[in-house]
Amino acid sequence: MRKQEIDYILTRMLDSYKNVSDLNITVGKPFQVESSGELAPVDLDPPFKSLTPFQTEIFSMNLINNDRRLTNILLTEGSCDSSYALAGKARFRVNIFSQLGRYSIVLRKLETKIPTIKDLNLPPAFQKMSLEKNGIIFVTGATGSGKSTSLAGVLDEINATKSVHVVTLEDPVEYQHPHKKSTFNQRELGKDYDAFASGLRAALRQAPKVILVGEMRDRETVEIGLSAAETGHLVLSTLHTVDAGQAINRILGMFSIEEEKQIRLRLADTIRWIVCQRLLPKVGGGRVAAFEILGSNLRVKDSILNGESEGKTYYEIMQASKAFGMTTFDDYIIGLYENGLITQETAMSYASRKGIVGRGIDSVKSARGETTTDIQKLEIDTVYSKKYGNG
Repeated sequence: MRKQEIDYILTRMLDSYKNVSDLNITVGKPFQVESSGELAPVDLDPPFKSLTPFQTEIFSMNLINNDRRLTNILLTEGSCDSSYALAGKARFRVNIFSQLGRYSIVLRKLETKIPTIKDLNLPPAFQKMSLEKNGIIFVTGATGSGKSTSLAGVLDEINATKSVHVVTLEDPVEYQHPHKKSTFNQRELGKDYDAFASGLRAALRQAPKVILVGEMRDRETVEIGLSAAETGHLVLSTLHTVDAGQAINRILGMFSIEEEKQIRLRLADTIRWIVCQRLLPKVGGGRVAAFEILGSNLRVKDSILNGESEGKTYYEIMQASKAFGMTTFDDYIIGLYENGLITQETAMSYASRKGIVGRGIDSVKSARGETTTDIQKLEIDTVYSKKYGNG
């Protein structure tokens, strides 16, 4: 299979539906794309009803393009990450992985236009993040929830307003930032450095004011990231956690019990914001982001130092600190429902605490003059009252 054939198939896949975010190539299925959160088959000529192991392997080898390092990682670890450019059309983040001895491929489409905080309609807290001088900002969430896009928006705001040196460590480089007020040096794993920890250690010698670390994958990277934040750098990174509070526990879990107190102290001093995000199905098609935002204040620092307790949970702190830009997923989801962006079913299925979201939805309905219950024709049982009453 030649590069022209690969490019032809990828082009057809991209053009097959609106809002294509991922291309999926799996044995036993046709070529598929993810459009607005759902997989859909792609019609090609000649048709591919069911891809064979040989076809997916050939496709994989062409995407790797004889790269010895990637081939070795794929064979020894079972998966590898790469990037691929479709000239004049799009760039992709590529993951090739083995399943049941066969190769599957997922290509994530990377946007070429740098998103702004305004374009993404991000909460006001993101503007505050771009003003931070030092410390750590974590953006967390599941794979494909838009973490990199939100961080790109923050970096673009820094780029437009500050004359600073920004170093990014990515796997792969997703958004290629132009030089505006800031100077950007973007490094890609495998091409420019061999591991996040070594790339971050080297970055400290490159005189940056802002460092983006694609992902805090291990203890060593977290340790160097904390050191960078403590020495006056602003560090932005991602974690895979389901809510903001769990991000603290995830980091603590990388260290031994003997080290926990010291790490809690360092986290309390360096964490500026933790944002967790999810993408929800939007009314009318597409998806809309929901956010949970935890900022830094005395109550948050106390909970990081001493752990959560009754009345001092991260959830309760976020609920009580809306005026400072914090929010829980549940409050944000209620707001999305109130604005008509999501349905009641979507709101309830993505809620962290269904009772709170349920009551919030009822309040919205009451304000609109809508009914809040399906129960109708309630009346007093006079027969029961006469038969069993005191009289």
